[in-house]
Amino acid sequence: MTADQQWDIVSGVGVTALAVAAGRAVETARPDALIDDPYAAAFVRAAPSTVPFPLTPEELRERSGPEEQWALMNAYLGVRSRVFDDFLLGAAREGVHQVVLLASGLDTRPYRLEWPEGTRSFELDQPLVLDFKQTVLAQEGARPDCRHTPVPVDLREDWATALDSAGFQASRPTVWLAEGLLPYLPPDAEERLFTEIDRLSAAGSRVAVEYILDVGTELSDSLLRDGGSELGIDLPALLPDGERRGLAEQLSALGWEYESRSAHESARLHGRPLDPAPPAAEKVRHVFARRP
Repeated sequence: MTADQQWDIVSGVGVTALAVAAGRAVETARPDALIDDPYAAAFVRAAPSTVPFPLTPEELRERSGPEEQWALMNAYLGVRSRVFDDFLLGAAREGVHQVVLLASGLDTRPYRLEWPEGTRSFELDQPLVLDFKQTVLAQEGARPDCRHTPVPVDLREDWATALDSAGFQASRPTVWLAEGLLPYLPPDAEERLFTEIDRLSAAGSRVAVEYILDVGTELSDSLLRDGGSELGIDLPALLPDGERRGLAEQLSALGWEYESRSAHESARLHGRPLDPAPPAAEKVRHVFARRP
């Protein structure tokens, strides 16, 4: 993926946002749902995609072949969404009222979560992705539960200036979220991301990150690769090459205190063990850090 490549909701990384929205729709329709996203299915229905994403558990069970991997991934997506929902709301309820969602995709946390009074949220993503999302939300009559500002920007560029121009206040503690983002950033962009987060974070700020160990090796998993192809996702074209410094090393060097747990540990905490698990789950970590 080149530095100047942009994408909408049915191209590039945008396709993965559509797939994740479908996963949240399936989770929402479960009788034991971990999240409630009333807008997820509307995004999938509104997108001009040729991929027949399942939107309910019943549709998901009808799938077979490589798409069984998509069924396994759906189970993880429900857990992941709940884990980061709880982290963000927990921080906000403890007084961290400035929220930044990095590469928010088609998630609707400013609309679907009950935020404490005084919360201000910013969500950053590609302009065409945010345009599509805001159009669908307007059609659905959605209203945010907090003061909310979309920031159309490419995270490989000067996103910090765009965030500052949108009204972000670096003097206030902030809770940041990087969910499903890091594998799509080149190594140098990932380093800049955390350097900027550190620069913009007042004492007491927090960050949650989904981190995948050895991202490049995931492409050697034929089930994952073939499953992506069935859904119209060319994983090799989306994941940049290059050696990456470990996330623990990056955060420690910046002076952040952190803890992490595996995707399996997160799933067990929410009573939703990943058994069987999607191929990548063994290498997924949920990382939570705080700036002293």
